[in-house]
Amino acid sequence: MTTLSAPGTDAAASVPATSAGSSHSARTRRSTPSPAWLGLVPFAAYVVLFLAVPTVLAIGSGFFTEDGSFTWTNISALGDPVVLNTFANSAGLSLGTAVVGAVVGALVCYALLGMNPEGAVRASVDAAAGVFAQFGGVMLAFAFIATIGIQGIITVFLKDTFGLNIFENGTWLYELPGLILPYIYFQIPLMVITFMPALAALKPQWAEANLTLGGTRASFWLRIGIPVLAPSFLASLLLLFANAFSSYATAAALASQGAQIVPLQIRTALTSETVLGRENLAGALALGMIVIVGVVMALYSLVQRRAARWQS
Repeated sequence: MTTLSAPGTDAAASVPATSAGSSHSARTRRSTPSPAWLGLVPFAAYVVLFLAVPTVLAIGSGFFTEDGSFTWTNISALGDPVVLNTFANSAGLSLGTAVVGAVVGALVCYALLGMNPEGAVRASVDAAAGVFAQFGGVMLAFAFIATIGIQGIITVFLKDTFGLNIFENGTWLYELPGLILPYIYFQIPLMVITFMPALAALKPQWAEANLTLGGTRASFWLRIGIPVLAPSFLASLLLLFANAFSSYATAAALASQGAQIVPLQIRTALTSETVLGRENLAGALALGMIVIVGVVMALYSLVQRRAARWQS
């Protein structure tokens, strides 16, 4: 005999109990925090201690006096010609070394593209790029002083063998021009690390289709390769600019006197009670750097998002 449910009976009553129970348990699992979130605790602590807190302190010291009252005096120091020249020096140094590092690094990536990804050469270059990109600070400064310093190995060799004195017009290594070579030293391997995945993601089918349609190698790069890689190249260039603009240790070890770039100007402001007659100038300078680097990294994020469309 078939039993009919009475009108108005809840339709949910006909759902099996096992199905309802499994649905309830699934909702319970989704609402329960996963232990995997604990892995983010060290990273979150790092971001708070070394990014959020310094940013808040820079803003606080830039807009407030020592007694806590609001002031524009510190921020107005950013309009001083000396400070503006310091920012211009930092931007010029960062842009120049970023362009050189990006072009040379892209050529290195292109040379590696024809090699076996599992081969010894490719693995050695990848490992070296990872090491050299992080080789900076006092170690890098000492390496350049020991090689091309006033009494460096190459300097003495050139002077004794060929009578060539590279410091005839001044000790440029310990001034702003002397930062160009050390910065390029770690900019090139950083470009190799960031740009190589994009270059390796070029699909062989595109080159085959180009040849099938009567194209040449030059037409492939002009019409396909370069337009496709342009966003990734620009994103890497912006990353190199931000990397050079925020570098401090290498410049501090080489240029012990003077404050030609913003990080060294901040050091001078921190070690002096007053700079240009204004207190807390270091906070205002740091705030200016945060704004510039923030804008650059925002552009990097936008360009990288566009570049990721064809890589996915």
